Formats: sequence, structure tokens, C-alpha cells
Amino acid sequence: MKSLTNLLLVSILLFSTTFAQTPKVRLGIEVLKENNFDILQNKRVGLVTNPSGVDSKLNSTIDILNAGKGYELVALFGAEHGIRGDVEGGDKISDYQDATTGLPIYSLYGKNRKPSKKVFENIDVIVYDIQDVGCRSYTFISTLGKIMEAASEFNKEVVVLDRPNPLTGNKIEGNIVEEGYFSFIGQFEIPYVYGLTVGELALLLNNEGMLEDSVKCNLHVVKMDGWKREYSFEDTGLNWVPTSPHIPHKVSPAFYVMSGIVGELRDVISIGVGYTLPFQTFAYKDVDGIILSDKLNKLNLPGLLFMPISYKPYYAFGKGEYISGVEVFITDIHNAELMKTQLYVLQELKTMYPDYNIFEETKQRHLNAFDKAMGTNKIRNIFSKGFKVSDVNEYLDKDIEIFKNVSIKYYLYE
Repeated sequence: MKSLTNLLLVSILLFSTTFAQTPKVRLGIEVLKENNFDILQNKRVGLVTNPSGVDSKLNSTIDILNAGKGYELVALFGAEHGIRGDVEGGDKISDYQDATTGLPIYSLYGKNRKPSKKVFENIDVIVYDIQDVGCRSYTFISTLGKIMEAASEFNKEVVVLDRPNPLTGNKIEGNIVEEGYFSFIGQFEIPYVYGLTVGELALLLNNEGMLEDSVKCNLHVVKMDGWKREYSFEDTGLNWVPTSPHIPHKVSPAFYVMSGIVGELRDVISIGVGYTLPFQTFAYKDVDGIILSDKLNKLNLPGLLFMPISYKPYYAFGKGEYISGVEVFITDIHNAELMKTQLYVLQELKTMYPDYNIFEETKQRHLNAFDKAMGTNKIRNIFSKGFKVSDVNEYLDKDIEIFKNVSIKYYLYE
């Protein structure tokens, strides 16, 4: 009995050590609260947030600001997926009322993607608190840009409550968006992975003329305390709250970068969306996953491992049918070239099935979405000639050092 009790105590200790981390980082919302909401005093406040807008104890920023003193929270704003995170990606959202606070909720992902003059008439400062994923095609940063533009137009303040970049603050990957390919999934002249916190990005957009007509707003960033550039989200000790339905885990942002662009070819490929592994697989009908995983592992791509997988998606591509391919495991986020992974998969598939051209099998609207996510059509045009990553490496990497030399001016953390 004594040995059983000791074993139980050891198990409890191991469980608490594994799952009950003490956060190393104090978030922007926590710093704001500790400063008694000083920058909001005597102001009417609007809040842009979603379920990821919480403190380290998972208290909602909505509730924290609604309970604060010396100012008035008067309106809420929802980006893609809605303020409660219960809307599918791409679905338009209408204005409605929050059942908990009774406050009006204005949609920023529908007919109007920036607050109107009428909405702003009753607001002095608009606060932004959404967990970012560090990737250009994730639309929350596009919403942030639109808010900043509207604030400039109507002479309002913007406060960004800073949060960690889950891809670290050192990882920069991909080319800058080119003329003709700007969209809501590529609104700014930044690389696909930009290595900045959302607060740092806001400073860059504001001061480098990247907002529409190069406008500037009255911007204040509430810094985190304790965050370091080399931190992955795991390193922060914070809990991950899903930023959208298909980004459920703290590792999901890295997988999103790894497969999200190829995922735009949604009528010919599964990237695990529609199954239990969103963005973590590459699967097709009648693909030999054993051979594909072996070929990819022989490339010795840094920080990545592949294994064969077969599954039956519940929805999206392959719904109700068995498809096969590879599941990807990220063993070292710092050294893995995430964005290029999807192209290596296409490269090896082409060697296995030389008569199959994935781009020729894709509908034009999905090719257009692929190019918009990539920020150019040149990558697809070059790559499709020989399906070799080596042909596009230089193009994908050409803007990294240039961007880093610009963005480093806006680093708030070491």
C-alpha cells in the first residue's frame, strides 16, 4: 500500500510538472491592468478581440476591460471567425449584440472591413487584443491595418496589447507581396513569416508607410513583460487558446505556415483540414504514403520528420473516402524551413507520379488563391516548370535580409 501511495504521489508530481507551468510572460492586457488602465482613463473605448484575447489565467479581455474603472467600454469588434470564434473561416459576419455584456458588436469581416465614421463617433480609442500566428495570410493583421487606417482618418487612438509571436521573433520566411497580388490574405509588403509580435508589426506598418496612402495613426503598444525573441509559444508557459477553428494547438501556427498555401488547392489535396490534424498532413487519393514519407525523410530537411498516414476526412477534400500521404512532425521550429515544406512535398510527389501536374488539375479560382497567398504568381510559374524547390529557393529568400534590416528598428524585445 505504501509503494502504491508513493507511486501515486510521483504520478501527481509528474502531471503537475508537465501541465502546470508558471507563465514566463506577462501579456499586454496584464501590464495594462497593473498600470490601472492609465492610457484609457476618461476615454470611450472600443475593443477588437476574439476568444484568444485572455490573460494568463484565461480571463477574457472583454470582461477585464468591462470591469475596469475610469473609462467606458462602449463597443466590441469582431474579425474573421467572430468575437467568440464560432464562425467558419471565410464566412461573412453581421453586426449583433453581445449576450454577456449587452454591448454592440460590429463586424470587421463582412461588408465593412474597417469601422465607419458613424461607429467611431462614440469612440475615443480602439484597443486591439488578438493572439497572432506570425503569418501574413492570417487575416487578423489585415483587420489591424484597416483599424489603423480608420483611426487615422477619424483622428482616433489605437492601442495594441502585445502578445507572443508563436513562430518566435527570429523566423522570417518567404518573399514580399508583389503588385497585383495584394489582398486580405496579403495586405502588406511583408514576408510570409515576418518575425514580429503584433505590436512590433503595428509599429512597422505605421512608420514604414505600409498602410493605405501611407497614413499614420496615433498608436500606442502595451509591451509584454518577459518575452524573448527566441521563445516559441511553448517556452512562454502560457495556455494556447485556439485563434480560429483550425488552429487548435500551440504548434498549429507552424503547421499553418507549412501547408496553408498548398491548402488553397483544396479540390485536389488534403492538408488535414476536415480531419483531426489540420495543416499537419499532405494526402491525396491513391498516393503511396510509405514511399512518399521515405523520399521526404531522405531529403534530411532540418527540424522535420515524415510518416505515412491514411485517413477518411469528415469534410472538405476527400470527405468520406480513404486518402493517403504523409503526416509531418516538427522537431525543431528554429531550424525548420516551414514555408518550403509544402513545395518539397510537391517535388517528391512529381518524382513518384511524373504524369500528374497538381496545378493543371486545380480550378482557376484556387490557383488564384494560391498565388495570392504566395504573394506572386512567379513562384508557381517557375516551380511548375520542373517541380524542383532549388529553382525557387533564391526567389523565396530574396527579401529576407532586406526586410530584417527594416523590421529590426521596431523590435521591442531582445
